Amino acid sequence: MNKITQDIVAEHGLTEGEYSQVLDILGREPNLTELGIFSVMWSEHCSYKSSKKWLKTLPTEAPWVICGPGENAGVIDIGDGQAAIFKMESHNHPSFIEPYQGAATGVGGIMRDVFTMGARPIANMNALRFGSPDHPKTRHLLGGVVAGIGGYGNCMGVPTVGGETNFHSSYDGNILVNAMTVGLADTDKIFYSAAAGIGNPVVYVGSKTGRDGIHGATMASAEFDDDSEEKRPTVQVGDPFTEKLLLEACLELMATDAIVAIQDMGAAGLTSSSFEMADKGGVGIELNLDHVPMREDGMTPYEIMLSESQERMLMILKPGREEEARKIFEKWELDFSVIGKVTDTGKMVLTMGGETVADLPVAPLADAAPEYDRPWVPTPKPAKISAEEVQQPNDLREVLLKLMGSSEIASRKWIWEQYDHMVMGDTIQRPGGDAAVVRVHGTDKALAITTDCTPRYCYADPETGGAQAVAEVWRNLTATGAKPLAITDCMNFGNPERPEIMGQFVGCINGMKDACEALDFPVISGNVSLYNETNGQGIHPTPAIGGVGLLEQSSQMMTMGFKSQGDQVYLIGDLTGEMGQSLYLREIEGREEGAPPSVDLKKERSNGDFLRNAIEKGWVTAAHDVSDGGLAVALAEMSLAGNKGADITIETDLPLHAALFAESQGCYVVTVDPANSKQLQDLAETADVPICLIGTVGHNELKIENALTISLDELGKEHGSWMPSLMAGTAG
Repeated sequence: MNKITQDIVAEHGLTEGEYSQVLDILGREPNLTELGIFSVMWSEHCSYKSSKKWLKTLPTEAPWVICGPGENAGVIDIGDGQAAIFKMESHNHPSFIEPYQGAATGVGGIMRDVFTMGARPIANMNALRFGSPDHPKTRHLLGGVVAGIGGYGNCMGVPTVGGETNFHSSYDGNILVNAMTVGLADTDKIFYSAAAGIGNPVVYVGSKTGRDGIHGATMASAEFDDDSEEKRPTVQVGDPFTEKLLLEACLELMATDAIVAIQDMGAAGLTSSSFEMADKGGVGIELNLDHVPMREDGMTPYEIMLSESQERMLMILKPGREEEARKIFEKWELDFSVIGKVTDTGKMVLTMGGETVADLPVAPLADAAPEYDRPWVPTPKPAKISAEEVQQPNDLREVLLKLMGSSEIASRKWIWEQYDHMVMGDTIQRPGGDAAVVRVHGTDKALAITTDCTPRYCYADPETGGAQAVAEVWRNLTATGAKPLAITDCMNFGNPERPEIMGQFVGCINGMKDACEALDFPVISGNVSLYNETNGQGIHPTPAIGGVGLLEQSSQMMTMGFKSQGDQVYLIGDLTGEMGQSLYLREIEGREEGAPPSVDLKKERSNGDFLRNAIEKGWVTAAHDVSDGGLAVALAEMSLAGNKGADITIETDLPLHAALFAESQGCYVVTVDPANSKQLQDLAETADVPICLIGTVGHNELKIENALTISLDELGKEHGSWMPSLMAGTAG
């Protein structure tokens, strides 16, 4: 046996203190396989050792929550004996090193998290962050990631229905690829991962195990440096066609009562799946590694346990049901092997070649994973920037055109055209709206799905930014008429060992907590991705939020495009004129400064509840929330979506440029038939919601006051040309 040296311990990402704890647990020195198992189980990626303390403070319960954090994915009740199961996860480091496979296997992994719970995936989303558009790697990374997402999702026959894409220099050396999947299951057929039944067989199904992905979880728990390109061997290789077979085979077996527990092999592969199942069930497991299907000769126990080869699952079956299960998996041309059994020892015992190659206690290894209360310092609160502190532009028309063609707001059509968003035939609101909407097959119901986060707000003021990310997702769902039910999160941050980075994390969590409580919008699943930095430069803090809402009647779904000439345009909410961190400030004045716009959660709640009520009553013909770029951009997007202009007049005490381009929170633009306008105003008065008539839909240009008039053709060209130009290498 190789002697375990300090260098070998350090290579496995364990500190001296953590290794001392390993020795205490075992009462002896581990062998290399055992050290590798501790390494991945105690990695940041698998153990959440820097974030657990704070994640526990998030609200996770509601009457409609069936299963909160802790399982493969979260589960909510959507009525009629049906459940929506969803989660978001990161695949950041692999996607930077090998963008196609990194993104593809991220999509494959999150789909397995959902179907291992018994759900058929019905929709994929993604939240992507890339470096500056003029960085030499951005075009290559964007092209590869988008191709990987599309390639895997399209082959699986699951629609990719939307997402978000941001560009900023903080991501130059560390892009973010966060993937989300939503699935449907019956509430009485949800599968969990706790192993049970002493003597029950442990079964391996899916693809064979290879050497790809070894140390993937450890790599995801470390900073990048100049040598990160050499880590290609730790990026897994995906095969969506095999995963499609695995999905169908698992769902077919799930239709029987043969499965006791099931877990996909994601980060840390066979190690994490077996240990998590044993720990949750309070049992031991014996595995004979000779029986693990392998695609390479001479694999060691270390390699078998730490491989992150894709498209694999681990199951506990009822005794005597092995042959029934084997026939199903062999019919789908997948590997099936009984590799062990459940024991009452509380230990994980691994054998190979007739010898014991690892003997580890399950509970101490899982429960004693380090939990750090890292030192943190709060981010200093920046000063607000009022309208008066921002230069009055000479030409508001040029400002709006520049914003509409900017990297943050320009059309993402180039991206979503590469995704099959219509497969399965239930997508009823396509990419480009506030949220995607997917019909619950065979019913009148629909699910609204969205992802959002504004990293520049989180960087300036993490607490406000965290609250705003949750509120923005709630607003996006509300704008479609859906009742927001729950969120999943993907917490992307830099090195938590730096107190200022840990302070960003704590601030964002505190803001998210406040918003989730105020909006009755619990967190039911999620993922933490730390050490997103290169050579000591961290990314902008990015707590990406994925949300799901329910439309009881899909026919009441709202879209943002202007519909009919003569419809009246109303603004719901108050324009605040706060210009800090606005795109106006960044794109027009070249300043990334100030406090983000304030978030009033009480007003968010009342304004949103009012809008959903009005949509349900059938009075609203279009709705869109005000966000990046402010009111003027919201109006321009509604004009382009409906191919109809509008004549807008705003009564405000603010300077016009502040009224148009401040990113005031809690606001929506809606249109109504004039016949319903009095009812809408009366309802707003009763609900104590600010509402103001600002214009009329009509013609083929957007006109605001006497300050700007832009034809829809010109607006559309500016909005649509930026990303194709970027990818063609011709963007200016």
